[in-house]
Amino acid sequence: MRSGPPTTEQLLGALDAIEQQARDGKVPGVVLSRLLRVTRVVRETLPRLANLGLGSAQGYSVMATATDYLPVAIGNYLRLPRDWADTRPIAAGKSSVMLLVDQLDLLGSTMDKVYDAVNRADAEAIIVHGAFLEEKFGPASAGGVLGLGPDPVRVAPPPPSPGNSDPGRVGGPGASDAGVRGTSPSPAPLTPPE
Repeated sequence: MRSGPPTTEQLLGALDAIEQQARDGKVPGVVLSRLLRVTRVVRETLPRLANLGLGSAQGYSVMATATDYLPVAIGNYLRLPRDWADTRPIAAGKSSVMLLVDQLDLLGSTMDKVYDAVNRADAEAIIVHGAFLEEKFGPASAGGVLGLGPDPVRVAPPPPSPGNSDPGRVGGPGASDAGVRGTSPSPAPLTPPE
């Protein structure tokens, strides 16, 4: 018998099984839509589960949602007579179906947070890499510096784009009207060398 955490295939199988159980039990639309929202987010999270680290609380929450929390919530509801479950208040003035909807909403918002955390880990890698590049080559807005030897080579900033109305970029302060509109004044004619 296999020990350890369930595989991705086992988790996907558990999600398929709970969706089928809900459909076979003809749960109300408000329940099925919320269940499918949770299972969709879990499916989107599974390929990135390793990014959370083995044994993380968030990783455990994803696995437990697929294999325990969803099956127990749906199973408990389906064991009750439908009319009684949908109409009889049992806690805080809510019926079983209302409580199930609340539980599925809670699982959905929790899985959304886990999915965000998984993606944020990759986004953080982009930020860290950008900081490394900026430290190595300088800020992009200044054109950066290529460290190719003892004397760094400055990389020229990009040329001004046509139609740029910034006088500081096209001819500096006091530039002619033509320069302010983004067109360059005519260059001085070249004279042959003597």
